[in-house]
Amino acid sequence: MKDVFEYTGYRQYIADFYAERKVKSAFTWREFARMAGFSSSVHLKYVSEGRFNLGEDAVERVAKAMGLSGNRLEYFRAMVEFDHAVTDNIKKEIFERMLSIAKQSNAKLIEGDAFRYFDSWKNPVLRELAPAMQGAKPLALAHACRPKISAAEVSESLNFLVKANLLSKDADGNYVQTDKYVTAGLMAAASVAVRGLHRQMGEIALDAIEGVPQNERHFSGVTLGITRSAYDEIVAVINDCRKKIIEIATRDDSTDEVYRLNMQFFPMTNKKGFKKG
Repeated sequence: MKDVFEYTGYRQYIADFYAERKVKSAFTWREFARMAGFSSSVHLKYVSEGRFNLGEDAVERVAKAMGLSGNRLEYFRAMVEFDHAVTDNIKKEIFERMLSIAKQSNAKLIEGDAFRYFDSWKNPVLRELAPAMQGAKPLALAHACRPKISAAEVSESLNFLVKANLLSKDADGNYVQTDKYVTAGLMAAASVAVRGLHRQMGEIALDAIEGVPQNERHFSGVTLGITRSAYDEIVAVINDCRKKIIEIATRDDSTDEVYRLNMQFFPMTNKKGFKKG
């Protein structure tokens, strides 16, 4: 079975532990529950399916039933806290603790690089900017960024991007992209950072309304009354549009400037309080 440090979801870890034991023996959910001190034979099955949460008082019992101790037990406990956390700020704090625990055990958290990449607007911007300004030093790259950042921040971001294999250096020492674009996919932890990135980019967009000449930016919007089926169709159109824009942007290897595209489509009413007639 994979090491617990390869997981960010405790429910999947419990499910995989059970499946692994089931293949090797006549292991049952009833036996698993007994090992962890539960009277209900299906409690852990329901936890793995997301129907129940794992109580704080049961975390250590379940972890020990799966043979976890030391840093691995602490990591499992943090995974439970991460899953149960309500706000992104708390989730981010817990995930950073998970990264720290994994690092102490000389383990690499698979979602760690994705989390860090999307955690700051500087990383995606410099991933585009550095290859476009070949030979530029951190100070020059810093001066080219909007909003302003320091040369030290540029160096820190570039070092991370290279270490995470999101940028590499060619024979001349210039930065090149390892892939055309980066996506968080279905990673649960990275999605927390992505939501934070959307907030950062939204704030930068507000500054651009006054700080960027009108002929260098495009802002438009429309307020609509829609049905649920219309919503689904509009989202599909937005996704197709975004993919088409990526195709246009990536067909040319050269870059004159780095832009951010925010596509926002959100409710302005509360469905529960919305009454017709």
